[in-house]
Amino acid sequence: MSHPSDDGVRAYIECRREAFLDGLCEWLRIPSVSAQPDHAADVRRSADWLAAKLTETGFPVAEVWPTPGAPAVYAEWPSDHPDAPTVLVYGHHDVQPAAREDGWHSDPFEPVVRENRLYARGAADDKGQVFFHTLGVRAHLAATGRTAPAVHLKLLIEGEEESGSPHFRALVEERAERLAADAVIVSDTGMWSADTPTVCTGMRGLAECEIRLYGPDQDIHSGSFGGAVPNPATAAARLVAALHDEHERVAIPGFYDGIVELTERERALFAELPFDEERWLSTAKSYAAHGEAGHTTLERVWARPTAEVNGIAGGYQGPGSKTIIPSEAMVKLSFRLVAGQDPDRIEKAVRAWTAERLPAGIRHEIDFGAATRPCLTPLDHPALRSVVRAMSRAFDRPVRYTREGGSGPAADLQEVLGAPVLFLGISVPSDGWHAPDEKVELDLLLKGVEATAYLWGDLAEHWSHAP
Repeated sequence: MSHPSDDGVRAYIECRREAFLDGLCEWLRIPSVSAQPDHAADVRRSADWLAAKLTETGFPVAEVWPTPGAPAVYAEWPSDHPDAPTVLVYGHHDVQPAAREDGWHSDPFEPVVRENRLYARGAADDKGQVFFHTLGVRAHLAATGRTAPAVHLKLLIEGEEESGSPHFRALVEERAERLAADAVIVSDTGMWSADTPTVCTGMRGLAECEIRLYGPDQDIHSGSFGGAVPNPATAAARLVAALHDEHERVAIPGFYDGIVELTERERALFAELPFDEERWLSTAKSYAAHGEAGHTTLERVWARPTAEVNGIAGGYQGPGSKTIIPSEAMVKLSFRLVAGQDPDRIEKAVRAWTAERLPAGIRHEIDFGAATRPCLTPLDHPALRSVVRAMSRAFDRPVRYTREGGSGPAADLQEVLGAPVLFLGISVPSDGWHAPDEKVELDLLLKGVEATAYLWGDLAEHWSHAP
């Protein structure tokens, strides 16, 4: 696969490689750990640093946006074509906690390069993948001779993703007019492997709850009262046992209503990936695959909704025996959701199902946390095709498709802004997100730079065909 400007883009990137990595390392030295209050000033310093770097890159607008928690960074660079599409890039500048004693072979906030890999907290998740956009847009301008991007380019880089994005949706709603976009590019994801570049087409949503069950007002003697009053621990066990049917489908009435089913093409594309189930099980530290009948492992973790028991407790937990009927029990549940499922409807269904299954004499309370909505981009969307072409040019090979089984704030952007969400990431599973010795492959990082250099022109060229 060859294009006239490819050599020029690559030469531009290679010429600036050292300065690019120096800048990234400077940013990685800022311990922007949003989960730890002691690092609040560092998170602010990280936001200020990025805003200054985006101004240096050429963005005429670069602002730090405060929230009730950690600050976000916003930047925009209008195209010189008024009718060009508007693209918003999302990422985050906060990082997970890290300390040398956790098992790092070097200081997590002192970047080091070993065997063409850059080791530091945030190298892959997500500072490296945010930062490649700075050099990417400059390479795009240099290759095309432009003075402004081919698209109206915006960036929103939040500061609380690693803390659950508690203020993100409110920020997006408050600033929706400034953030308005035709498409969203998320650079906080990865690929199948270095040899198999992929583009993610969707993420599952998440709803989670804690159910507390109450029986007698205190623990009571199982000999005097057992078999004659309801036991909340037994009720909790029965509730959990009823969560799935014999085919491992979620048995809550209405749970599957409205879901977007996998197409035969999507199933075929998943099947093309070089998936090794034994190796996957080894990574999962598990001994057998298990799940909804009629679906492969990849389909189960990417494209099917799930219900999981995250915790169950009740009664005596100490050594030996204590013959009681406990006064209370607890179950924690989480539900991964796919396109077509509404977290509000799922909450109502779970509440109704729980109430119907509990015996008289068992009182209960249910608390749901903040939900995350699923997002999905159709394979035939023109913006997705542009991302695939840009990645294919950068990697000189076909790009395959994946989804993400986890959840993230990207769906808030899709819902509030009404724009499709596309994923452009270059991280690979061995990068060790959230783990000791997090790293990024430098060759892949520069492929991310190259892909974004191609993307903006491709989007502008093909956007007129978008629905």
